[in-house]
Amino acid sequence: MNIAHGVYKHGLISAQCVKTHDGGYVYMYLFLFIIFCFPETAVNAQPYPVKAIRLVVPVPPGGSNDILSRIAAQAMSPGLGQAVVIDNRAGAAGMMGADNVAKSAPDGYSILNIQASFVTNAALRSKMPYDTLNDFVFVGMMARAPLLAVVHPSLPVKNIRAFVALAKSRPGQINYGTPGIGSHTHLSTELFRRMAGINIVHVPYKGIAPALTDLMGGHLQLAMTSPPSVMSQVQSGRMKALAVGSAKRSVFLPDIPTIAESGFAGYQADYWWGIAAPAKTPDEIVNRLAVELNKALQSAELKQRYAAEGAEPAVMTREQLKQFITTDIARWRQVARDANIRPE
Repeated sequence: MNIAHGVYKHGLISAQCVKTHDGGYVYMYLFLFIIFCFPETAVNAQPYPVKAIRLVVPVPPGGSNDILSRIAAQAMSPGLGQAVVIDNRAGAAGMMGADNVAKSAPDGYSILNIQASFVTNAALRSKMPYDTLNDFVFVGMMARAPLLAVVHPSLPVKNIRAFVALAKSRPGQINYGTPGIGSHTHLSTELFRRMAGINIVHVPYKGIAPALTDLMGGHLQLAMTSPPSVMSQVQSGRMKALAVGSAKRSVFLPDIPTIAESGFAGYQADYWWGIAAPAKTPDEIVNRLAVELNKALQSAELKQRYAAEGAEPAVMTREQLKQFITTDIARWRQVARDANIRPE
């Protein structure tokens, strides 16, 4: 009666309803009272999601990272019943976008596209605006793509073993280009260099495009990059493809051997993409996102569109992805320490 009387004082029910003492009516009007006086509580009680979800992509629009994220966002939206909207926040080697999500409300409406730089930043930098492992929960893997080793066509080699033999005969005379010091490509090539025991010279660029231009011009002899960025040059004979860095042969390049099977067992380096959310995001929300992501990755249309970017859908549970990231941070940190690589 006291509760009903309080509701009456707020003007939500009539005196007639209070006098009935009917429990059903009291509870019904109490629910209306809660909605009226505490609208946030009512909204939060609705099934997630009730509004658009922001997927932060920490690079400018146009690259593979952005394109793959847009494809996944479009594929996830129908299952979620809400739009997944891309928010490009480039800067500080991807840390600007990651920091934005790390400091967002853990309600499932701000999520982050993560990729190799998410790991290499943690491996190389002692001071960051967020904690890579503790300020995020991981939703799942999104895609993977091989790292392709290409050389200038003038090099008298047809495979990666022959390249290593040539490099050993010409110590310090062969140059390789990367998108910059401390980049994923730099660390991947350095790992290969050390495993092969060769002395080749690193030439950093501001992005992979100018490095590939110099490779075609004969100023460089080696680069590691994504297949879509060089396949037309390989097919036209302006570059030669020697090997892929992935653990198994690429479905897009089945005749190109892996570096591991070419005599360098244990070598693996590829591109990958996934999704994370702020730490303390409720498990039920993370699980819902994971379910919809994995459903999207089974889509024939998504697979076709990913293939155009040289990528394959890759499924990992949230636990598997966290373990993958933890292991990769330790691996690249060791490579950087051994090679004395420091971020620019």
